[in-house]
Amino acid sequence: MAELVYLSLGSNLGDREGRLREAITRLESVGQVVAVSSFYETEPVEFTSQPWFLNCAVALETSMMPRQLMAALLRIERAMRRRRIQKKGPRSIDIDILLFGDAIVDVPDLTIPHPAMHRRRFVLEPLAEIAPEVLHPLLKKTIRELREALPAGQEVRKPKPEPRI
Repeated sequence: MAELVYLSLGSNLGDREGRLREAITRLESVGQVVAVSSFYETEPVEFTSQPWFLNCAVALETSMMPRQLMAALLRIERAMRRRRIQKKGPRSIDIDILLFGDAIVDVPDLTIPHPAMHRRRFVLEPLAEIAPEVLHPLLKKTIRELREALPAGQEVRKPKPEPRI
């Protein structure tokens, strides 16, 4: 039985848009991509001395279990040359599980819902675009409500299109 999962994707190295598009294509190996948000430019949080990110949210139907999916996402990151050198530092690709249906998972190396998602505008803005009424299973608020409750800050904007010549 397939479960609807929401993921956050981000990149701030090299061809950010190309990397997001490649990751979305690679996600087809673990399930069916059913929705993709717009891409958003987002300022880095926590470790701020790095390039801005390009982020999006993806809805994925998968028959994998949470740990299986996490292992598959880590394989995709490795295949795309993700290196974990500095915590919260620059990365070619980052794929996080935000929600896995209404499941609550808390095991070593995997916590679902993502424990910081409700504090991150770079997660909630794109997620609210594709899943505004989805309920956070622990906080019992919709994604839209969580986004609207965020304090000011954490700039998130849709990138300006490149000029056509």
